[in-house]
Amino acid sequence: MSKVKNPLKVVIMGGGTGTFPVISAFQKLDADISTVIAVSDSGGSTGRIRDEFGFQPVGDLRQSLAALAEKGNEEWIKKILLYRFDKGEGLKGHNLGNLLLTALQDMTGDTTQALEIAEKIFRIEGTVIPVTREVVGLQINYEDGTSIIGEHTLDEPTAEPKKISNVALVPHAPMNPQAATAIEVAAVIVIGPGDYYASLMSTLVAEGTQAAFAKTKAKIMYVVNLMTRWTQTQNMTAQDHVVGIEAAIGRSVDLILVNTQPIPESAQSLYAKEREFPVTDDLGSDPRVIRRPIISDEVVEKIAYDTAHRSLLRHDSHKLELVLAEVLV
Repeated sequence: MSKVKNPLKVVIMGGGTGTFPVISAFQKLDADISTVIAVSDSGGSTGRIRDEFGFQPVGDLRQSLAALAEKGNEEWIKKILLYRFDKGEGLKGHNLGNLLLTALQDMTGDTTQALEIAEKIFRIEGTVIPVTREVVGLQINYEDGTSIIGEHTLDEPTAEPKKISNVALVPHAPMNPQAATAIEVAAVIVIGPGDYYASLMSTLVAEGTQAAFAKTKAKIMYVVNLMTRWTQTQNMTAQDHVVGIEAAIGRSVDLILVNTQPIPESAQSLYAKEREFPVTDDLGSDPRVIRRPIISDEVVEKIAYDTAHRSLLRHDSHKLELVLAEVLV
């Protein structure tokens, strides 16, 4: 009698919509998924709730729950978690999933426990882990020596943004022990895609990150973003992104996934209006680099009453699934 193969233990790190297709891809590969998610968001519906209740922001956590809910065709669970009110005094612009998670935070007094209850209520296979259990903000430090606190400031338009040196959580916060354990026992860790500073670096700068990565035997993949952000990564190449990620985790990544699919001219025109452009692939013949066409054919249209910055282009979950099955599973 043959033994049943244990599912691959996968950790996906980041936040926002970037992790959505990666989660979906690993679900189709029947992996045991944990997501380690940034909790320094201060904009949009999440920021409004955070200011009123004082809890950890739940927007990116809710995105992960919604992605995990896709398994088993739980379409209505996904719709509930992603639903955004378009009218109603005090409700317009708020996300229903954010309100539900905030209610659970209020009842339990703990975000990690609130997520565990939500996973049971919605019968979700997988674990969503806040990178720290502390209520934190994101401090953005610039090369000119100035600093500002608030992740939402990264979305504020500016004629000529200052170059970012690094970011930090304030107050300094330890990594959630549950997140550290997930990293240490993982077989695969995927970082990205997602906003470089707002989603990725804000997940990788918690105290204890490098210690957790030093203990893991996981194969580590970094998924390079498709486009630059005017207020975060203007003129940053793929190599620049990789160097920063490796410095944050204290070690080299094993694989680097880069898109080769041409970006539609219509999408490029829309991005160019925001002074955002395709990330230049300057990784050369680095043997760790995997180049594949991985863009979704669908250009996402932003909802008018959603105040947060959203990417128009996304990675395609099926194309990612094929790559992941080839190199990781």
